[in-house]
Amino acid sequence: MHAWTGKTVTIDLTDSSITETKSDTNILHSFIGGRGLGVKLYYDAVDPSIDPLSPENILIFATGPLTGTLAPMSGRHAMVSKSPLTGTIFDSSSGGFFGKELKFAGIDALVIKGAAEAPVYISINNDDINIHPADGLWGENVRSCTGKLSAQGRVACIGRAGERLVPIASVMNDYNHACGRGGMGAVMGSKKLKALVVRGDKRPLIADEDGFRKAKEVALRLIKEGPMSSKGLNTYGTSAALNLMNYLKVLPSGNFRDTEFSGAEKVSGDFIKENYDIMNKTCYNCIIACRHVIKSGALEGLEIPEYETLWAYGPDNNNSDLEAVIRANRLCNDYGIDTISSGSTIAAYAEIMGQDFKEFSELVKNIGESDGIGKELGRGSRALSKSHGKDVAMHSKGLELPGYDPRSVLGMALSYATSNRGGCHLRAYMVAPEILGKPKKIDRFTFSGKAELVQKLQNETASLDSLVLCLFSSLAMADGEFAAMLRTATGVDYSTEEFLKCGERIWNLERMFNIRAGFSRKDDTLPERFFESGGIDRMEFEKALDEYYLLRGWDENGAPKQERLRELGLL
Repeated sequence: MHAWTGKTVTIDLTDSSITETKSDTNILHSFIGGRGLGVKLYYDAVDPSIDPLSPENILIFATGPLTGTLAPMSGRHAMVSKSPLTGTIFDSSSGGFFGKELKFAGIDALVIKGAAEAPVYISINNDDINIHPADGLWGENVRSCTGKLSAQGRVACIGRAGERLVPIASVMNDYNHACGRGGMGAVMGSKKLKALVVRGDKRPLIADEDGFRKAKEVALRLIKEGPMSSKGLNTYGTSAALNLMNYLKVLPSGNFRDTEFSGAEKVSGDFIKENYDIMNKTCYNCIIACRHVIKSGALEGLEIPEYETLWAYGPDNNNSDLEAVIRANRLCNDYGIDTISSGSTIAAYAEIMGQDFKEFSELVKNIGESDGIGKELGRGSRALSKSHGKDVAMHSKGLELPGYDPRSVLGMALSYATSNRGGCHLRAYMVAPEILGKPKKIDRFTFSGKAELVQKLQNETASLDSLVLCLFSSLAMADGEFAAMLRTATGVDYSTEEFLKCGERIWNLERMFNIRAGFSRKDDTLPERFFESGGIDRMEFEKALDEYYLLRGWDENGAPKQERLRELGLL
């Protein structure tokens, strides 16, 4: 088999059984891999009413057909399960080198079932797969656990937050790369699975070597020519966007009570570049190298946070102390805690308490230990808001919104509301056309034309997450380039249209799961704060939602119609 490995591994931690099967070729062709493969396997195996933290739930690690190839930015893997935070079907992906190693070990999908009686970790060395006691690892945070296992291969693990089943717990790989959102760390912890350590040497086979080489060269040229992909991200990382968002009044502050922050400059990419000696870090086969680490000084070795973390612990908390954000980021990575959800929940707590927090270390530790106020904060802003009787949770479907204010980018408002996994900017990154002008600049203050573009970007992103490529690739490349790499790598005749149709198929399958889990139109919305005076016009929003449903082939309640499901081969 070309590009795919043809192997799916199922591990049942309840009875310690390990089963290898051939990956279903029809599923691979229709759902590509990564997110799509994981969603299809999960949908077919699990009752949507399942308790995410029960032994009956499953957790899937999946690679894509381009994972581990020489396609640029192809080191990622995906995780799929039901979120303990949102109750939706949920996928999360991560970069680094773990995904490449899992692919080199010959695995398309790794399905984890059941729950161990005592803590365990899984080792994979090509075809040699074993389950080991994790007595000396349980209770350790991410850096310690990774350090103890790294001699055996690439490591993905949970910290103490995952062990304590914190609903905003992450799964971390390569020390500081995260499957961050939705609580995948808690699902892993519920299975008493501390870590996976993987080593492989089986390079994926390419169907059309010459065609793939040419497609890859086109992709590399476009990345090198793109101003964001070639310069902005390499020089500043994602922090490059912070000053721009503040200038355009897209930067939420004070738990989304304002759209700009007077101290934004002090946590911006420009400030970091001017005041810190930093070096670039890269993921597998990536020429962008958007991650940065401090080279010297009191904070030597600490990571420069991503845009979302800078925002969540900075402006969203009315905080301009960069070093407090850097320390919070390191603690979140070590405990395995989602920085967006934790920072946003702390901001909601600050509003409830009528105070701002300027140092976050103790709060983050409390979340990681599920101790004191941390037990409340670790449940996310929706649960916190409900327990205090205050409508201050800035979320969609229970997932905290990221750092782009929907009142200032209306396409983003529709994207947040319709996202299958809840408040997320990466389901359809409408900031690209509405702010960055990619592929062309559009009016960010109108809903006109947004329904069509949102659903197209959602389909495209679902396919990208299934390849699995870094989404930054879409800042330089278009669907034709992605389809060309997929076609030449696999030998399957994927047109640009079929590439997008795969994404639409994945999106609709996720929607069907959520409907069976009890979600409907009432959940495709935003907090009331955004519809208040001077905000989003609710009538215009509802009209855009109607148009979106129409374009999707769904009924007025947001359920896919039989005809559309038949068109997509889902019936």
